[in-house]
Amino acid sequence: MKAIAIDRPGAPEVLQLAERPDPVAGPGEVLIRVAAAGVNRPDVLQRKGAYPPPAGASDLPGLEVAGTIVGGDTSAMAAAGYKLGDRVCALVAGGGYAQLCVAPVEQCLPAPKGLSDVEAASLPETFFTVWSNVFDRARLQPGETLLVQGGTSGIGVTAIQLAKAAGATVIVTAGSDDKCDACRALGADHAINYRSHDFAAEVKRLTEGKGADVILDMVAGDYVARELACLATDGRLVIIAVQGGVDARIDAGDVLRRRLTITGSTLRPRPVAFKAAIARALRENVWPWIEAGRVRPVIFKTFEAAQAAQAHALMESNQHVGKIVLTW
Repeated sequence: MKAIAIDRPGAPEVLQLAERPDPVAGPGEVLIRVAAAGVNRPDVLQRKGAYPPPAGASDLPGLEVAGTIVGGDTSAMAAAGYKLGDRVCALVAGGGYAQLCVAPVEQCLPAPKGLSDVEAASLPETFFTVWSNVFDRARLQPGETLLVQGGTSGIGVTAIQLAKAAGATVIVTAGSDDKCDACRALGADHAINYRSHDFAAEVKRLTEGKGADVILDMVAGDYVARELACLATDGRLVIIAVQGGVDARIDAGDVLRRRLTITGSTLRPRPVAFKAAIARALRENVWPWIEAGRVRPVIFKTFEAAQAAQAHALMESNQHVGKIVLTW
């Protein structure tokens, strides 16, 4: 098969078209002929040598794919309701930037009705992440307020739509007025340009002093103290990336007095059973929203797989709104 391999840690140009042996599906796995693969921030970190794949995972980048089942464990497929030829999308621990990819059958989801392979490939990584962190860990409830840092990222556009569909009020931050407008067009109730406004003060103002019930943070660093300041009593801060650094200061007394929760998670190294539970929740709760048109994929640009370096350069420019996808 053809694949996009990381020649050595470095700039986007280290992504090279290569030939690799076809992968072989093991027990509980399916083999997918990949039509499209999503590009995500962890792929960039892996390319730079900062995020190695978990033990046993492919060394090829790529955490989400869409395509057709062409082989695998037939009994596991039958138990999950799949058969050869079915169109699926899947969350994988690596290997997505290739013409063939192995995935645990329990981490597969049917390609939603009416969606293209490109659209389906844009779903797993961000939808699994947002569901697990915003709804499972942070327990966002209808009527509560969610603050999303980085509303135009793949995570951001997903969090906006899922939270709105679930009945929450959504506030986002973004780095330009145009990006703020894009977030409002996706359903955000309020958008704050963090370059021209103090997001913590704005959140307090917009919530009439109460603060946000849940904050989804991809920055960490010096954002954490400001986020705690605009978190409501009994509020929950969920950290899913550390683009602003790992060091943060907190007022532990404030955490005690207002019963604040600070938590976080990474998805890639979690076991199949954990990811399977998220897949079941998505199929039950979110797939109907997608098929009804209440939630939609947001595709910024597609690239042929051989142009993976250009896709990574675009992601690092932070000029995109939504997802970047590779096609074969």
